[in-house]
Amino acid sequence: MFRLMRESLQWSSNISFLTFGMAFLFALISTLFQEGSGLFLSLLIVFVFIMIGIIGDTIGLAAATSQENHFHAMAAKKVKGAKEAKEAAFIAKKAPLFSSLFNDVVGDISGIVSGAASTAVVFQLAKLVQTSEGSIWFIIISVVLTSIIAAFTVGGKAICKTLAIYHSTNIILYTGKMMYYLKACTRIFAIWKKENRSVHMQRR
Repeated sequence: MFRLMRESLQWSSNISFLTFGMAFLFALISTLFQEGSGLFLSLLIVFVFIMIGIIGDTIGLAAATSQENHFHAMAAKKVKGAKEAKEAAFIAKKAPLFSSLFNDVVGDISGIVSGAASTAVVFQLAKLVQTSEGSIWFIIISVVLTSIIAAFTVGGKAICKTLAIYHSTNIILYTGKMMYYLKACTRIFAIWKKENRSVHMQRR
């Protein structure tokens, strides 16, 4: 029991720092893009963060419902995509971690940032119809836009959760592929950086 509590406390601490970092990054990106931007770009930013939240929740639920042995079987057969299947097996094995990461961190942060970004859209729409904060039109715009965003978010998550439950294997396999290629790119970049450093040292 104490071991589980200690592991839980350690994971909670790590996830808190990760959440702070990702929230800072998402909010910074949203603010930089919205600063001096038009209505269309602001709406696009809101839509992008809503989609990130929906995708995050989908991957998180798929990780929680996927079966690790499916991916081990794919990797053992050494068919096309076997290497990527190993990454997918790792995701399924660490399902609580990945589920929390994508559901609680990516999904929730995206929801908060999209809500904050929608505030800027409300003010831009109010300016477009030449109304001020506190007026009846401002309240209508705020309520309608919030309702549309909420409906789109909840509806999108409901559809994707159905897909996540019945197609968890395919979703986690594609996620594993993304992880595999990301790791490959990271290794290539590390090799390139090391070679550049050695060439620079030789010139000196």
